[in-house]
Amino acid sequence: MLEVSHEEFESLVADGLDSLHDDMLQQLDNVIFLIEDRPADGSDLLGVYEGFSLAERDAYGYGEEPDRITLFRENLLEHCADREELVAEIRVTLVHEIAHFYGISEERIHELGWG
Repeated sequence: MLEVSHEEFESLVADGLDSLHDDMLQQLDNVIFLIEDRPADGSDLLGVYEGFSLAERDAYGYGEEPDRITLFRENLLEHCADREELVAEIRVTLVHEIAHFYGISEERIHELGWG
């Protein structure tokens, strides 16, 4: 498995967010980004979006818990052969999960090449 410290991984995720177009991040409202080692169910997911997509925001009210985009550090490290691939996969995973925030389906994300 690729060796990257927790701090360095957090930095790579921050760099990944910084690399995204402002238009993609502009409407993110009440969304937090988290890093966990693995999903609780032990699956091989690289990331997950949990919350109300923009398409569902009519049911979203004041005081709601923030939506969450979680990247799974150990799964990403196991998935990548080197640091360059890790940087690319972090970016792809961020775009993929942000797309879910915008209400884009899994099928459409794959059609667009972000899955």
